[in-house]
Amino acid sequence: MAVQVTAANIQDHYQVYDLVALGKQRAPRLTRVWVDEGYQGNEVAEQIRAELKVELTIVPKPPGRKGFTLVPRRWVVERTFAWLGRYRRLSKDYEFYAHTAETMVTLAMSFLMLKRLVRAGRLRPFSTPSQTRANFR
Repeated sequence: MAVQVTAANIQDHYQVYDLVALGKQRAPRLTRVWVDEGYQGNEVAEQIRAELKVELTIVPKPPGRKGFTLVPRRWVVERTFAWLGRYRRLSKDYEFYAHTAETMVTLAMSFLMLKRLVRAGRLRPFSTPSQTRANFR
């Protein structure tokens, strides 16, 4: 997982190379990233394809549509933002430093993954002190 938080006045296409490079470093099998139409004909997209060997797949809006349109793969991003918004520290911009916000996103996503592993039975839930005391009686 790679997270990058920047100021709102920085365009996505200026920071995508660093984010994809970090993702490729952490997950060498990364070969595809879905992006919106803002990367169409972008020199950075070509650089990512050539240097990092990662394909930026553009997910276009259906032709002739204006305003909000449900776009394939976009729901994954929106769902993830909804999950993150359920955490108090991520529901608003409380963090002063970008690295603190990045850490909070990483913690929230790690907690979600851990919760799913426990629910799927792949991990045993952590025992609380009260459960531990009950086992010794």
